[in-house]
Amino acid sequence: MPTKITMTVNGQSVTKEVDARTLLVQFLRDTLQLTGTHVGCDTSNCGACTILVDGNAVKSCTMLAVQADGSEVTTIEGLSQNGEMHPLQEGFREEHGLQCGFCTPGMIMSAVDLLERNPNPSEQEIREGLEGNFCRCTGYHNIVRSIQYAAKKINEPKKAVAS
Repeated sequence: MPTKITMTVNGQSVTKEVDARTLLVQFLRDTLQLTGTHVGCDTSNCGACTILVDGNAVKSCTMLAVQADGSEVTTIEGLSQNGEMHPLQEGFREEHGLQCGFCTPGMIMSAVDLLERNPNPSEQEIREGLEGNFCRCTGYHNIVRSIQYAAKKINEPKKAVAS
């Protein structure tokens, strides 16, 4: 029997009926067509499906859509604001933090959570913060540099706009 759920996804209220067994990753990809959240291993090991639920990094392949009822969900598609890339997206571009790009959305979403909790992490703290995310293409060096780039950009003082 379908269950009606309501949540805010990337700033937009969404109300849909879902089967109680629908995984959140399936709901995002198949129902809402938000395909930036990737399905990698289906076992929560790879982190490709990482999103934010109420501001916390969550592997969406391990959460049912009904469990997100009433929550605020942010996917990789929701990070850009007013046509501007999020500093982490920019960092991955500028510091070559991706190769095939499959793990990138999950890496970025985990890093958003990390930088929210620790705005100026050390290299070791970044590596520990990414422990639940696998990249099969790189040695993580440029991924770490991408997150350091974003942390620096987020922490730099805002320039005053002349009136």
